[in-house]
Amino acid sequence: MSVPVKFSGDLAELPTHAYGHRSLTWWGVVAFFMIEGAGFAFAIASYFFLMGNEQGWPPSRFEPPSLLAGTLFTIVILLSEIPNTLVKRAAEKKDLRAVHRYMLILLAICLVLGALRAWEFLLLNVWWTDNAYGSIIWALLFLHATHFVTDFGDSVVLAALMFTRHAAESRRYVDVAENAMYWRFVWLTWLPLYVLIYWVPRWAA
Repeated sequence: MSVPVKFSGDLAELPTHAYGHRSLTWWGVVAFFMIEGAGFAFAIASYFFLMGNEQGWPPSRFEPPSLLAGTLFTIVILLSEIPNTLVKRAAEKKDLRAVHRYMLILLAICLVLGALRAWEFLLLNVWWTDNAYGSIIWALLFLHATHFVTDFGDSVVLAALMFTRHAAESRRYVDVAENAMYWRFVWLTWLPLYVLIYWVPRWAA
């Protein structure tokens, strides 16, 4: 006959938050990556399906999108990983001043990226209503823009909270660290889309 084991002790000293895979937020973000990653995969598959059913890519009389805005967007979003990594490290060290500094830098970069993204739509050289090529190009850009805008909104809210008394709550540092991980998802998913939107039409022409 087994004897039940009794546990006793003060649990007050146990941590109320954790980083990385020990955090429920981390697992939620990873699950979100899988769901949204599947959405990007389906969109990319649709791109190649439509491309395979067209005689030209882009169709005749349409030119590939201008490289300027898209390339500038790509360069800036890659550079944004520098303050993004720094804010993640600062959050894990609970360095509030550094979190403030790097989050504000990231928000400023996001404003620049937002302007470049709006410019990108104007330089696609096709409307979504023109043909299947135009529809998928706009869909890919809009899909990524949606993730960019939602993460920017989340970053604004987090930055505001970190300038209030709520910054004293340890779990807010976890939120900042996991938001930095989500930003990596945003710029990583952009890289294949950049190739599809700007370079594949040039290689296929």
